[in-house]
Amino acid sequence: MLSGYRRAPWSLMLVVCLFVLGACSPRPEPLLLLPPDAVILAFGDSLTYGTGAPAGASYPSHLARMTGLEVINAGVPGEVTTQGRARLPGLLDQYQPDLLILIHGGNDMLRRGDSEHKRQNLEAMIFTARERDIQVVMAAVPTPALWRLSGAQVYQDLADELGVTLEGDALAYILSRDSLKADPIHPNAEGYRILAERVHDLLREAGALIN
Repeated sequence: MLSGYRRAPWSLMLVVCLFVLGACSPRPEPLLLLPPDAVILAFGDSLTYGTGAPAGASYPSHLARMTGLEVINAGVPGEVTTQGRARLPGLLDQYQPDLLILIHGGNDMLRRGDSEHKRQNLEAMIFTARERDIQVVMAAVPTPALWRLSGAQVYQDLADELGVTLEGDALAYILSRDSLKADPIHPNAEGYRILAERVHDLLREAGALIN
């Protein structure tokens, strides 16, 4: 044994291993700039539909006004991810959108559905869009954690593993404030406006929009 050899501290080895693993994880790539005639499909459940707000005050409606683009509201109240997974392909083929905004999974949580099953369904929906060369953006649906709301980890995990652009905390922020929600699980009109604003900002930061 060489006299000058010393074992690397375990803490240093752990840092190196984590760095290597992190380097291998897909990072969200910049989104392609959406053309002036782009179609955005907002897909999800009641959070997309706009439950809790008047007609025309859903987040897709706000987003359409902010971007000047066609934003199709494909939200179905009460839907779980198994149903969404079955419904999505037909809508993608019908509208052929340039971008899919996926906000889904809240009803799985409310019904205490299996989290791994929800994850598989969300992953399948992402792949369904990507197989059609449709860009995907996802927003995390919050879950209670230590007397507060935070974006459920499944969304961050999927974003990290698949390189999906994620809005991770907008809904947690909105649903933690009485002034921004119509009931415990739905935003009001102002809450949906803020959600649309956060999505709009995310699209600009990722390169999909220039204004």
